[in-house]
Amino acid sequence: MQVLIIKLNATGDVVRTSTLLHKLTGEITWVTAKNNVSLFDDLAANVKCVCWGTDELNALRGSAYDLVISLEDELDTANFVKSLKYQQLFGAYVDDSGKMRYTDSAKAWFDLSMISVHGRAKADQLKYENRRTYQDLVFEGLGYRFAGEKYILPKVPFTDLRGDVAIAPVAGKVWPMKAWAYYEQLKTELETRGFKVNMLPFRETLKEHIGDIQGHRCLVGGDSLPMHLALGVNVPCVSLFNCTSPWEIHDYGIQTKFISPLIGEFFYKRTFDARATTAISLEDVLAATLKYCKR
Repeated sequence: MQVLIIKLNATGDVVRTSTLLHKLTGEITWVTAKNNVSLFDDLAANVKCVCWGTDELNALRGSAYDLVISLEDELDTANFVKSLKYQQLFGAYVDDSGKMRYTDSAKAWFDLSMISVHGRAKADQLKYENRRTYQDLVFEGLGYRFAGEKYILPKVPFTDLRGDVAIAPVAGKVWPMKAWAYYEQLKTELETRGFKVNMLPFRETLKEHIGDIQGHRCLVGGDSLPMHLALGVNVPCVSLFNCTSPWEIHDYGIQTKFISPLIGEFFYKRTFDARATTAISLEDVLAATLKYCKR
């Protein structure tokens, strides 16, 4: 088998897509964004990573594959798919009229996406109603059954950042309502109880970020990259969902999810309303975090 996976962004989505490597056989080429290339260092002997936008990527045009898995919904990646030869395609492509499409096999996932045949409003509603994980939806479309296969990450050394609790407070510009108003108060409450708490710092590399997280007993944060990295290195998570789907995330038995009582109002909204960031109580998150600290 010659398999090509196209998954560039976001990094957390790249991480959770790595579960497919448990199922796919043969030679696998994974096209990803520059900032994610280090995730594939010495990952597996049969996995080759190609960086998007490079000469190495251009050299793939015209190549033949048994299976192409196209998981981006952007026109440039869809046009790249058009330059390939393949026996089977799963995911997004562009038709002869230049319109974005996706294969019927991938509709369980892409019906919930920006290029949904149902339109954006209906897609968001379907996403809100969905109760299946990302892995379950994608695995099924490829003819597999998701059975809790773990994320696959490169092995990295621990950094000097060690403690009981790592807090990931950064929400980013795209989803400002992922932020939670009480991270500083949570840190104070935990420290008064004698626990070592670290706010995760900015790191130049993903490997350093992974190393920071694995030096802690649990991670507290929103639906973000640190959450996925923690799940990947088996660090328990207390995860807050203010405006994105908690149901798409497989918890691997080590995650406590807090779902905002206002999630229906703010679901997939990219604006900002302070009420979204205060709907989950400090007391509840503190209690859940303490359970992991005392194990």
